[in-house]
Amino acid sequence: MRKFLTRLGRFTLLRAFWLFLALVVAVFLTVVIANMGGEMDRVKRAEIKQYIGMAVFQNPANKGVPKDVLAAMVEDLCRVEYKRLGLDRPFFPGRAFSYTWTALSLQLGRAERLASDAGSRDVIRILMERLPSTLILFATAELLLFLIALFFALFLSRRYGSAVDRISIALAPSSAAPGWFYGIFLILIFAAVLRVLPWGGMLSLPPPKDTGVYLLSLLEHMILPVSAIVIGAVFANIYAWRTFFLIYSSEDYVELARAKGLSGQAVQRRYILRPTLPPIITSFLLTLIVMWMGQIVLEHVFNWPGIGQIFYRATQVSDTPVIVGVIVIYGYLLAATVFVLDFIYAILDPRVRVEAAGARG
Repeated sequence: MRKFLTRLGRFTLLRAFWLFLALVVAVFLTVVIANMGGEMDRVKRAEIKQYIGMAVFQNPANKGVPKDVLAAMVEDLCRVEYKRLGLDRPFFPGRAFSYTWTALSLQLGRAERLASDAGSRDVIRILMERLPSTLILFATAELLLFLIALFFALFLSRRYGSAVDRISIALAPSSAAPGWFYGIFLILIFAAVLRVLPWGGMLSLPPPKDTGVYLLSLLEHMILPVSAIVIGAVFANIYAWRTFFLIYSSEDYVELARAKGLSGQAVQRRYILRPTLPPIITSFLLTLIVMWMGQIVLEHVFNWPGIGQIFYRATQVSDTPVIVGVIVIYGYLLAATVFVLDFIYAILDPRVRVEAAGARG
């Protein structure tokens, strides 16, 4: 047990280190690209000048001082502050690394044009207000997608060649279209024509104060976007996982289990489902990673107040600090997703990573 815990701890530290290193490299490249033409420098200089200008012009001690004198004072103070922060030095390499650390810590200062729901322009506050909405929508949709695809893949693997199986194969190419594409049709059908579901948003207006009514309103508004996400990926996952089940169901040990008289459900659960879970989890995670950024357009289509919508708005007004912050947030989410997957692998099949990590040590 002690040896296993040592291997697990070593694996955890190594995996976290390499994922964080990959995240640092990705954020560094993002910062370099974002500063093309001095964009981040311009934002920082504008922020400094705004603060100093407000402090000088609103200072009661400067009342009666000519505006041109105050403006010259602001410029002098700005030059001192630029020098203190190193803005008078070349961007690469020194300040590029400094900006990378700033982005990783999400201390990106104030947004240029966007504000939080409470009116604050602090980038971290803007993002943290929107992140829970994205996680609620995304986690619910992905959990349903996994369970539905897994259930129907098992169901179809027992009915290979049937009419239902052929229909599912024919529908697999429909997953080539993104979720937001189906979302538009769902809005037209259920909101515009039938008028049984809301057009978009996260809650009815004004937001309900009662907890039960609040949750019902949230669930009602989640139906269409969650359905769009599931429809956009479910048939491809069903087809892929059904294939996994069919391949493993022809193994010799499965035939032996059937010859022993085990029921079909027992054979599927013990001898087919368990060994196929690692590749199924891998397949699902790849879909998950691709769909993280795909939610940006979907949230805009459904007017869902999440990270994706704020990213879309930031790109429209070229709010660089918010754009960089959103990319870093998604980077953390992707790294956390891959990190969790490794532990799922260790639970399903400890040979995959934990023993390998220990052997490398």
